[in-house]
Amino acid sequence: MSVVAIVILTTVLKVGLPVNSLTVGFLYLIVILILAASWGLPESALASVTATICLNYFFLPPFGTFRIADSQNWLALFTFLIASLIGSQLSERARRKAQEALSKQLEMERLYSLSRGIMLTDASQPVGMRIASEIAQIYNMRAVALFDYGHDSVYRAGPDDIERADDLLRDVVHRLTEWHDSETETTIGPVRSGNQIYGSLALRGHALSDTALHALRNLAAISLESERSRELATLAEAERHSERFKSMLLDGLAHEFKTPLTSIKAAASALITDTVRESGAQRELLSVIDQESERLGKLVTEAIHLSRIEAGKVQLDQTPRTIAGLVQCTVSAMDTALDGRRVDLELACPGLTTTMDFDLMQLALRQLIDNAAKYSPRRSPIRIRVTESDGTIHIGVHNAGDPLPESEHERIFDRFYRGSSIRHTVAGTGLGLAVAREILRAHGGDISVESTTESGTEFIMMLPLKKTVREPGESTAVNDGDGTNEARRRDRP
Repeated sequence: MSVVAIVILTTVLKVGLPVNSLTVGFLYLIVILILAASWGLPESALASVTATICLNYFFLPPFGTFRIADSQNWLALFTFLIASLIGSQLSERARRKAQEALSKQLEMERLYSLSRGIMLTDASQPVGMRIASEIAQIYNMRAVALFDYGHDSVYRAGPDDIERADDLLRDVVHRLTEWHDSETETTIGPVRSGNQIYGSLALRGHALSDTALHALRNLAAISLESERSRELATLAEAERHSERFKSMLLDGLAHEFKTPLTSIKAAASALITDTVRESGAQRELLSVIDQESERLGKLVTEAIHLSRIEAGKVQLDQTPRTIAGLVQCTVSAMDTALDGRRVDLELACPGLTTTMDFDLMQLALRQLIDNAAKYSPRRSPIRIRVTESDGTIHIGVHNAGDPLPESEHERIFDRFYRGSSIRHTVAGTGLGLAVAREILRAHGGDISVESTTESGTEFIMMLPLKKTVREPGESTAVNDGDGTNEARRRDRP
């Protein structure tokens, strides 16, 4: 290419333009510098030698020969050759510097895209998979394999696969040395930050400088370290929540158990000391002991359910029950806690029956009623409305308290979360709504909240309607929750 360019220029100057040797030398030098900037030093050096020969043969007297009559022309010719070679080298150096700067800029842009991609990709994927996928995509690698030492897992990405990748990655971690295979263009090196080792990274088909390669591994180490720190923080937070839950549960149980135990102790003491002699009064004290003992037993059962829900072990014992019985039984059991608060029941479908774990559903409904009693004016009524639509039972518990901000509608169901406006004014643990949602979801349902400034706040339990199928002549006992059974029999054909 360089020889052709010099030959073309020589032909044009010799045939078409009347120029002297000085002008020819400058024109040759311009072409040589252009070739050096475009094609590099070898092409420009070849062009320099070719231009020197052409300048001597065609433009220095005697023309058409390689002899030089004037000794000054020898000096001019060698000066031209040296100047063209030096100019070529300088132009080549400038071109190389520009390419290096462009390459570094590209590497920085890729590292930025990689870090941004790792942070913005789906967090549900392991961080090792996100790193491997982003590297393969951004750097157009044929194969990427990342060994996460903390989780002892290997994550792969790219169209190809690296043979014996698992063994090689683990071996690099143990030896803390790099491994290269020039034939397959594969490089494996440790991923570390300081003295801490996080794994190893294998790349196939890359054209990265050593600086970019080390920066890439450091970014992978930072990402793995950040993920490990988040996991440790999450674990510590879970442990703190667990300890907080246990503390709150014990405090709540101590408070709840104290009332029935005090009543039982007082009644038993009166009977033992024989201060009550009338049979009617004795029966009344025995009735108090019986009722408070039953209440105590329910509290123990509820505490067991709460601990199982906290441990994620919700086990359902489902039987056919009426929704009306569920509501009435729960309200009756909370008569003392409501302290005379009026409860308005709206049962659109009194005979509505579905399968449920009656004890757990009572616990869920009790959380909503207790929540309504806490966060509404003392003498305002609580409305419980039961409807059915499209195979779903809706049990709404409404109170006339301050509306819940829209921004807290989702967070209010998180464990230990309490509304910003009442967390310091009303006692509570922030577990009630979370427990209720876990119970509803275990039944295949869910819970939602509706809140407006005009009507207060309403929590709605949604429970799927499950109808039982009975054979002809089979008798099915449906417990309505208050201790009575309704026997139903379908006549035989």
